[in-house]
Amino acid sequence: MAGETNLNELLKTMHPTLNDGDYVFCLMPAAQIIDPSLIIGSFKEKEGLTVILDKNIADSLHLKYSYIAAWITLTVHSSLEAVGLTAAFSNALAKAGISCNVVAAYYHDNIFVAKQDAEKAIQVLEELTKGNF
Repeated sequence: MAGETNLNELLKTMHPTLNDGDYVFCLMPAAQIIDPSLIIGSFKEKEGLTVILDKNIADSLHLKYSYIAAWITLTVHSSLEAVGLTAAFSNALAKAGISCNVVAAYYHDNIFVAKQDAEKAIQVLEELTKGNF
């Protein structure tokens, strides 16, 4: 099933959902192994493997982090070929003074914002669905 590509439809139906918990970005030490089922997301860079984990899991593994985030999922099935969705929501969040880290997956876009900005980010995104930004 192909995802939605029409920007207006994506914005109207993106339904931002705040996931429970606190999330952190950690650089995995080369010698450390982690159960893949515990990883929310990962990306390999030349400097190492970044993993996104539940904060409690990172703490139990004694992994370092400097940023505690809330995780928001846009529940609309957005196509990886859709144009403008990331720009639209990141611009709206930026205007509200909210930094965001975006992970696009097969079905949904996922946004990580500072934990203290979670509720404000949800409000901004909900206003965007109404065309109010």
